[in-house]
Amino acid sequence: MFRGSHTAKVDEKGRLKLPAQFKELLDVQHVTQFYITSTSGNSAEIWPLPKWEEQEALLARSSRMNDAVAKYLNLTSYYGQQVEMDNQARVLLPQVLRETAKLDAEVKVMGKLDYLEVLNLATLQESLAANTLTKEDRAVVDTVLSSPGGK
Repeated sequence: MFRGSHTAKVDEKGRLKLPAQFKELLDVQHVTQFYITSTSGNSAEIWPLPKWEEQEALLARSSRMNDAVAKYLNLTSYYGQQVEMDNQARVLLPQVLRETAKLDAEVKVMGKLDYLEVLNLATLQESLAANTLTKEDRAVVDTVLSSPGGK
């Protein structure tokens, strides 16, 4: 669903205007509610609420809560906030995420298939330069892309 990236700005009140290309995709599905969270505090994940609810349903079906699921839920609850997009296509980023991920100026909004990831632009550029795809990374991706069902 979401692919590519767009540069955007977070305003002084902590609102992010969703890039028009992503907003068009959301409009087709009539999505105005989101769950904004993180698993690291280094970026914000903007999940259309129906997609986030699918994640919750999968977690709820797991046989007893294990430590990894508990950690995931602790992080996504700590950083998480359900929000509604306003009539100008803006969403309010949770304050804790604005602070920890430095989402207070220019950001990059990146499509991650089912959700959008928002990163501080300068931090992302440094990370990309330091973390190029290795030969091993390419082999893993090739395996995923060439196997039936993507597994």
